[in-house]
Amino acid sequence: MPTIVDMSQNMTNSSSPESVKHSFGEDILQIEWRFLQPLWDICLCYDRWLESPVFPVILSVVTYMGLCLPYMFFDIICKDHVWYRKYKIQSEKEVTMGQMIDTLSLTFWNHILFIMPAAVAQMVWVPVEPLPNLAPPVFEFVWHQVVGLFVFDFQYFVYHVVHHKVRFLYRHIHSVHHRYHSPFVWVTQYLHPWELTAVGLLITTNMWFFKAHPLTVWSYMLLNIIISVDVHTGFDFPVFLQHLDPTGNFGGSPKHDMHHQRPLTNFGPYFNHLDKLYGSFCPPMSAGGRKSKALLDYERKARECKKNL
Repeated sequence: MPTIVDMSQNMTNSSSPESVKHSFGEDILQIEWRFLQPLWDICLCYDRWLESPVFPVILSVVTYMGLCLPYMFFDIICKDHVWYRKYKIQSEKEVTMGQMIDTLSLTFWNHILFIMPAAVAQMVWVPVEPLPNLAPPVFEFVWHQVVGLFVFDFQYFVYHVVHHKVRFLYRHIHSVHHRYHSPFVWVTQYLHPWELTAVGLLITTNMWFFKAHPLTVWSYMLLNIIISVDVHTGFDFPVFLQHLDPTGNFGGSPKHDMHHQRPLTNFGPYFNHLDKLYGSFCPPMSAGGRKSKALLDYERKARECKKNL
């Protein structure tokens, strides 16, 4: 049986001051660059709740409802205000209480009949995985989400084109979302159950391929919800993402609003580049229904093409 002296000698032989110092320095350097660690430490205090497979579902539903309610208030209470007409894209179209009830009803039943059973099944069949002790590095946290957005944009672009071009798929699935030609916030998840399931599956599984950190997964999920709500609000506020993107590649609410007006254009959910490559890009209307010169030229060419047919 080794004595204390033997153990101390072994430690001295195996770990010189230089090696201990080097190891300690590496640990400090590793933690130093994890700027998200304080936030992650707070999350770890609630690990019993956050490890549950139901947590992402609850987080997404609460976030979605919280984002939608202010715009619902705008459409019901503020429709006679000058600023409302100024920033509403299709300002001549009124959002009625009947439309609100219709869209909310389908959203409610989709969550009760499809989303919640899937969450319960996950809770039963998916094993609980312990959360990692370290937060993700900032660079990894950012690039996983940025690449994830472009991957999803491509996936949904293909899905979207197919569901418009194949008549059976459009009539029985995607036409539900196109019931309203003037989008308002609750149209975001006004979807056929298959489409809601497919979109949710794409968003969820994209992070699996990156083996992303849980904090990255949750942030990516919330980012998709924020953008999805943004593009369906029917408003074009100066603080919206399309005005903050210096590249001009983000379409935002004006682009998707135009897709509801012209269903064979603007298939990309987030960005413009695939529609421009595919030839399906239509310049959008901006706040107050203003048409740019590019849109006027587009409409003129479309009329000329119809005359020549």
